[in-house]
Amino acid sequence: MERHTTTPRPGWQQTVEEQGLIYPLTRHPDGSLRPYWDESAYYAFTLDEVEALEEVVEELHRMCLAAAGHIVTAGRFADLGITDPRVAEAVAEAWHRRAELPSVYGRFDLRYDGTGPAKLLEYNADTPTSLVEAASAQWFWMEDRFPGADQWNSLHERLVAAWSKQAGLLPPGAPLYFAHSSADELGEDLMTVAYLKETAEQAGLDTDWISMEEIGWDTLSGRFVDNNLRFMRAVFKLYPWEWLTADRFAGHVLDTLDNGGGTGSTLWIEPAWKMLLSNKALLAILWELYPGHPNLLPAHLDGPRDLATTTGWVAKPLLGREGEGVTVHEPGTAPVVREEPCCYQQFAPLPAFDGNHVVLGAWVVENESAGLGIRESSGLITDEYARFVPHVIL
Repeated sequence: MERHTTTPRPGWQQTVEEQGLIYPLTRHPDGSLRPYWDESAYYAFTLDEVEALEEVVEELHRMCLAAAGHIVTAGRFADLGITDPRVAEAVAEAWHRRAELPSVYGRFDLRYDGTGPAKLLEYNADTPTSLVEAASAQWFWMEDRFPGADQWNSLHERLVAAWSKQAGLLPPGAPLYFAHSSADELGEDLMTVAYLKETAEQAGLDTDWISMEEIGWDTLSGRFVDNNLRFMRAVFKLYPWEWLTADRFAGHVLDTLDNGGGTGSTLWIEPAWKMLLSNKALLAILWELYPGHPNLLPAHLDGPRDLATTTGWVAKPLLGREGEGVTVHEPGTAPVVREEPCCYQQFAPLPAFDGNHVVLGAWVVENESAGLGIRESSGLITDEYARFVPHVIL
């Protein structure tokens, strides 16, 4: 794994925008616009490295599924902050019926510096983004800059294949709606959903488009409807389950949930059991089940424990996103237990290449490794100001 600097392609911004990356720039707190898509550098991997990382990703995914099963069997929903019995019941039922429910993709965030074993930082299993840049923009960049080279990237074909395979699980005769929140000002959610919609259409699915805010509730029929008052039988939503089960329509979601048994009204993708994997409590439960595993970092739910005096720790809100609420504590700092439920994970500083702190976003589609996206940040926390940098296998 090496970082190389290079000259961006002429007209790169227009190029990536035409390829679907509609926000190639990020506005920073000082008002300046700086590249989010940053092709002034790239990372090079060997094929052996990539093949080894693919094995790690698929093993981590299997471990996460085992941990999800443990949470359900042991009834540990409260550890995830799931205290509503109806939500816990819906998640457990979805888990038991998971073979009947479409589930498409997820992204592991890994610490890796090219030498030691990759370490799991978190699993974005419900509403992961940075998909368009990983699947599309960096592939076209490689074809322009390194024709004939390769990339850890089979995302597009695997997504199309996944929709084709799972089409039989969708309600017959109804379109699959793709929904995002119009409150997203950057356009990241819109871009991600548009791309997933395209892959579903290439798989032959009948699709439609709606924002979460446009979804209506028909009090007469007791069903969710679109803005033309048509029943909505299946929805892919880029909208977290913890929001869906807590907003003002939460009761209707649970009342009409199609959990694979065909008795409800609306089938939501990703399914409710993904709440088990998208929660940072998973990190602590993994460490309980697989203590000392080379691809895990020690993590706890009741505080930093001995991490306070040894390695230091990172406190992560159970449902935090884009680094929000994450705090870093150096070794020797007095142990602090936050009021907000958190996972306390060993402090493992992100590797720095030329002063850039790097995290690998390794994708899975269904149960298989599917690709890589790399983000760089100026600080130790990968936040909304991180940059996406392409890669190539050389």
